[in-house]
Amino acid sequence: MFNKNIKLVIVALIVAYAIYQFTDGYIGNGIMYILLSTIFIFLYFKNEIILLAFLRLRKQDFPGAKKWLDKIKNPKAALVRKQQGYLNYLNGIMVSQTNMNEAEKYFKNAINLGLSMDHDLAMAKLNLAGIAFSKRRKQEAQKLLAEAQKLDKRDMLADQIKMMKQQMKKASIPKQQYGQPTSSRQNRRSRR
Repeated sequence: MFNKNIKLVIVALIVAYAIYQFTDGYIGNGIMYILLSTIFIFLYFKNEIILLAFLRLRKQDFPGAKKWLDKIKNPKAALVRKQQGYLNYLNGIMVSQTNMNEAEKYFKNAINLGLSMDHDLAMAKLNLAGIAFSKRRKQEAQKLLAEAQKLDKRDMLADQIKMMKQQMKKASIPKQQYGQPTSSRQNRRSRR
């Protein structure tokens, strides 16, 4: 895994060589080198390892995605801030199947670091709402769910949000007791 600054140095060297090619009269070569430098600029903002992990997740290959993400040894040196957010987001998605406490930490870090797409941010908040609801923090879950609904402008998560709201309503309805009274006071009243 390369340091993010090495990519910028490579871009500077390629652009310098492209300028040299322009001054020598090799215009085609210069244009080709400029186009080559755009690949490294793209990889500076969209890390190749994270892109490959997203492809694995799309195929539901969690072990394969985890293997790619484990190749990032020092995220602060190798990734820009938003990429660190996506690294935490992907780790949160994978860990949420087994360990909710660790997944909550990953999702909170992802939100703090920032995610560039609104639907990714909505998904992170929806997962956090589910975790908060399962830990019986209903107000926090409702707040996160409302934020996720605002961020989901294309209604990509509408079904999941609707299902979560229904589960919250079911949990808030008090259970009614039917049948025989259970307290001794009620038993005395019923005998009279």
